[in-house]
Amino acid sequence: MAFWLASQREGQDYDYIQRFDPRFWTVDFPRPMMASVITTSPDSLRIDAEFHNSDELAGLIWASEDRLDHPLLAYATDRDYSRTTLRFRWQSGGVLPLDAVNGPTLTIEGRDAEGFETSWYVRLWNYASGQPDDAHIALPFSALHDGWDITGESAQVYPADIDRIFLSLTPPGYDPHTDPAVALPSRLDGWVELSEIVCEGHRPMLRVGDVMVPPHDVRIATAYDDGYNQTPERVLRTIRGLGYRGRILHYVGMSHFFRLVPNGGALQADNAGTLCSPAEQWHANYFSLCAAQGYDVIASLSYELFAEHCPDEWQQCAHDGEAARTGWDPPSALLSPANSNAMGWLQAVAAKFVALQLSAGLPVLFQIGEPWWWCMADGRICLYDASAVSAFGGSPPAITNMRSALDSAQLALLDAAGDLLAQSTAELTSAIRSAAGSAEAEVMLLAFTPTLLDPDMPELRRASLPVGWAWPAFDRLQLEDYDWLTGRAEALRKTAYETMRERLAYPLAQQDYLSGFVLNGADADSFWPRIDAALDEATARGVPQRFVWALPQVCRDGYTRLPPVEEDAMQAFDDVLYPLALGRDAGVSPEFSTSITVTASGHERRCSLWSDARLSYDVGPGIRSEAELAKLIAFFRARRGAARGFRLTDPFDFSSNSMVGTPTLLDQRIGTGDGLTASFQLCKTYGDLGDPQVRPITRPRSDSVSISVDGAQNTGWTLGAGGIVTFTNAPANGAVIRAGFLFDVPVRFAEDRLDISGVNFAAGEAPSVPLIEIREVS
Repeated sequence: MAFWLASQREGQDYDYIQRFDPRFWTVDFPRPMMASVITTSPDSLRIDAEFHNSDELAGLIWASEDRLDHPLLAYATDRDYSRTTLRFRWQSGGVLPLDAVNGPTLTIEGRDAEGFETSWYVRLWNYASGQPDDAHIALPFSALHDGWDITGESAQVYPADIDRIFLSLTPPGYDPHTDPAVALPSRLDGWVELSEIVCEGHRPMLRVGDVMVPPHDVRIATAYDDGYNQTPERVLRTIRGLGYRGRILHYVGMSHFFRLVPNGGALQADNAGTLCSPAEQWHANYFSLCAAQGYDVIASLSYELFAEHCPDEWQQCAHDGEAARTGWDPPSALLSPANSNAMGWLQAVAAKFVALQLSAGLPVLFQIGEPWWWCMADGRICLYDASAVSAFGGSPPAITNMRSALDSAQLALLDAAGDLLAQSTAELTSAIRSAAGSAEAEVMLLAFTPTLLDPDMPELRRASLPVGWAWPAFDRLQLEDYDWLTGRAEALRKTAYETMRERLAYPLAQQDYLSGFVLNGADADSFWPRIDAALDEATARGVPQRFVWALPQVCRDGYTRLPPVEEDAMQAFDDVLYPLALGRDAGVSPEFSTSITVTASGHERRCSLWSDARLSYDVGPGIRSEAELAKLIAFFRARRGAARGFRLTDPFDFSSNSMVGTPTLLDQRIGTGDGLTASFQLCKTYGDLGDPQVRPITRPRSDSVSISVDGAQNTGWTLGAGGIVTFTNAPANGAVIRAGFLFDVPVRFAEDRLDISGVNFAAGEAPSVPLIEIREVS
């Protein structure tokens, strides 16, 4: 499938938006507070916030440069706000009012007239008319002044070079000077609505990308932890503009969605599974917009929780008491399937998101994401939190390294852990279905094969890939293999598909595939081709639903999946052999394409345009009787002239051994192992100089193929379409792979007309039957 990594618009459609369009504001804040922004109409937005400490501040941000949208959809950068005025109505509650000390302030970041980086702090109340919690505000950027009192000698804002504006929201009792932070007496819930947003004066409009990629067959994944700072309308605008339709896989995250409550001097996730108001408002808006635009949303919930806010007793830990931690910074903890409070919290959270789906009129689609027993980098498996120890009889054997040989007691412990994990996901599934009530719920399991099927830890699947997950425990099985995919571990990926089929037995029709992701933008050029190819590979395997993970990387790198090209139905190939034997009079003509330029001095400059020859044949001289002539005419009609291809055995070159010899294991070198790559193209090399001509062999005789690795016969491979040999286990680094085979040439009739004269044929004149080689993709 074609794709494009777009870095900028190059002639694509564009439109105009009003500067300060509500869709394109963002919000940000320090932990542990939470905030979100949504659009409420074409000229209004709403911010919701939960404050816990006296030094917390949320910022509503307009950036002059769009660093979040896909390059084909981003708005143009414009840092000049000279003679521009922003007007809006301000309404608020639960935050400091406009007239308060430390009340709402507009921070303007940019450069002064001399080009030095500068920040100005503009008190909004100085430009307001009305009440402190309900006012109309006008901000003329060419007449704004820094500071509390604009009647004095306050500095004037330089409006021609602004990077961003930052509107601050603070709670009653705000004190920015406390260190460490002082907790507020109780959680404070605040909100602000900006309505009647208008930009007037000079440069009030911005050019914005307005592409609409035709719909394609791939779906998109999002995550609240990545998109919490954007409006849902902005997120969906990008999804739709890039051609994604159908289902959206939305990970609710592990750090931003839950309500925090005090617990032993710390803030931890509420046992009741309550969502914080900002997340609830955001998701209600997102789900509603999805329903209105014809999208279904798969809500995804994992066994992962931001470590700082996760109760200690909920967390998995190793035999020595060290808590499980992911590699993210800051890290997350892994919830123990044995802890009833942790599992109860997951079930309550799931019910909250199911209620939001139902309220928006969406079907209940839910993914249980990557539930597993965590394994430390050094091989310690985390089965030893207090709840798990109790569930395993009080004194389970220690497993200090999953890469080591394990005894029977340790294996029994892993089996028991697998049963407990399967029980926890079954109870979560039941809670989802119960919350859905009379509505039908579709529950899916997401599994990450590079961890679950790590070849260095063959027994890990006992605990983290339990047979209790086998079909039909879930409605769909969703697989991801990012690390192996981007690391080119082809053999491991393909073996994993078969292992999952054998262990869990989900039909391909009930499977999904997640392809991605690119953590570092520097890897975009090398990783995205593999990600895109894996989507096509999943299609070829028969997987009906495929997702790209995830939208932030798609936007950052400009990944643009293009719609499939409708192939002409007449571009067909019949895998049959030309039915007549070719006589010695048959003609064959290898042809190259070379551009030759003669310089003024008489010298030549030659450029070879084709890497491989294209063959032409005339098989007419091989026809010896009227019966063969009749067979030719029937074969020509069945191929519909030049419309359909077929196989031809070249009488002069059909073997890997020389031209017509008997094939052997060592005839043709088709590749060198790297320990990861599993697939190799059959090919034949002509010439022994430094730059031999290599011919891909796409139509081998399957029963004639033999393979050797470092000179020894190898039978652990399969022959795929196009002459691709795929090994079950990738050949070792440096191993030489050779092959022997017989092969045919893919050809078609060169013309749609076959001229044969019975009189001439009877007189001994051979007809002309030209064929031409088909250049197949290899």
